[in-house]
Amino acid sequence: MYKYTIAKQLASKRVITGRGEEVGKLIDVLVNELTGDVEYLLVEIDSQSKLVKSLNLNTGDRIIKIPYAAVSAVSDVFIVDEKQITAEAEE
Repeated sequence: MYKYTIAKQLASKRVITGRGEEVGKLIDVLVNELTGDVEYLLVEIDSQSKLVKSLNLNTGDRIIKIPYAAVSAVSDVFIVDEKQITAEAEE
């Protein structure tokens, strides 16, 4: 059984890693137009985040794409796999 969520409810949710480190906040999602599947989260990075600094993300862009496959849980926050953030940021 599917659980449906209104997109407005996702706006500005915090994005953190499984270890609880802040990544940023969700600003949008990229959806495959043919399948309707969510492919990426667009996240405005928190430039004060220790994680962002340790991954050497380009904070000039302020927005990174995180593959939806990296999401392990969604509740009050999105919990993502840190390794997939690194891989996506280096592309």
